[in-house]
Amino acid sequence: MTTDADSTRGSNALAQTPAPGTREVPARTVPVPDTVSRQMQVLIGAPLSPTWNVIPTTAEEWKAQVDASAAAIMSGLPALREALGVKVEPMSIDGVKAHLVTPQTIPLENRNRLLVHVHGGCFVSFPGESGTLEAILMAGFGRFKVISVDYRMPPDHPYPAALDDAMTVWKAATKMAAPKNMAIFGSSAGGNLTLAMILRARQDNLPLPGAIAPGSPMSDLTNSGDSFHANAMLDNVLVAPGMNCDRRAALYANGHDLKDPMLSPVYGDLRGFPPAILTSGTRDLFLSNTVRVHRKLRQAGVEAVLQVFEGQSHAHYMRDASAPETSEAFEEIARFFDRHLGS
Repeated sequence: MTTDADSTRGSNALAQTPAPGTREVPARTVPVPDTVSRQMQVLIGAPLSPTWNVIPTTAEEWKAQVDASAAAIMSGLPALREALGVKVEPMSIDGVKAHLVTPQTIPLENRNRLLVHVHGGCFVSFPGESGTLEAILMAGFGRFKVISVDYRMPPDHPYPAALDDAMTVWKAATKMAAPKNMAIFGSSAGGNLTLAMILRARQDNLPLPGAIAPGSPMSDLTNSGDSFHANAMLDNVLVAPGMNCDRRAALYANGHDLKDPMLSPVYGDLRGFPPAILTSGTRDLFLSNTVRVHRKLRQAGVEAVLQVFEGQSHAHYMRDASAPETSEAFEEIARFFDRHLGS
């Protein structure tokens, strides 16, 4: 016999049933994995990024936040350069600011090779020398000479300023070395720009590099993809969609269609792209961005390798040079470049 209480419980259960196609996930505690290095455990267990939901409202407030994060990065660069035996020199290339990043020792096979780096920071952060961190790691672990582009950024210089500056450097760089001996790389916004540069170079009938390495690329500014939901609040760097990083990307897009392939390269035609190696982590908010680009490259017949690191949030692979996962990530990229670049 069914009672009124039974009917009420049944109604409540029906009311709480998720909509078709969705899944309720109960609140839970996610432990730091013991399958990674001690250094990586520290990064994975760190508190959320302090600015993840701090959204400036004026250009002055944005610049103050950017200056603070740049100062924090800059404080660690001298020791990093010394530890990896790398020299960084400012330069100007056809009016675009850049830095030449050179390891103390360049092996014979890399002496005619040149890499072009576009830094991350959600298109707004890490101006000047603070944008050279990833380039220093690549030069130090891979022993390549690198040009790191100090592209113009919002709020003063929205899209397409960053891409224009990167292409100016790329055009000049193709006169410094044979394009087949060159690669383009960068993470986050730098991964976006790496992909957009190939689309733009193909559009402008410019030579393509021998290989690319987009790390955790910000390849879809519409935030489509499973990991934007599955890894929300688990990624301790980007944390969640719609927060600080997305607001910086909106400053860059400046009202343009977010599905424009020059802003969201995953929507572009990736046929004819150079061989690519992509890097992400299992807790990365941009894991889907990375996976989707990898699959689209493979569907286009492009040789593409995907390396996904255990437990890592967004770009953790470049946040502690002493972590074995960091050297592993960059040495893996270096081996990929060695296989695909001319010498």
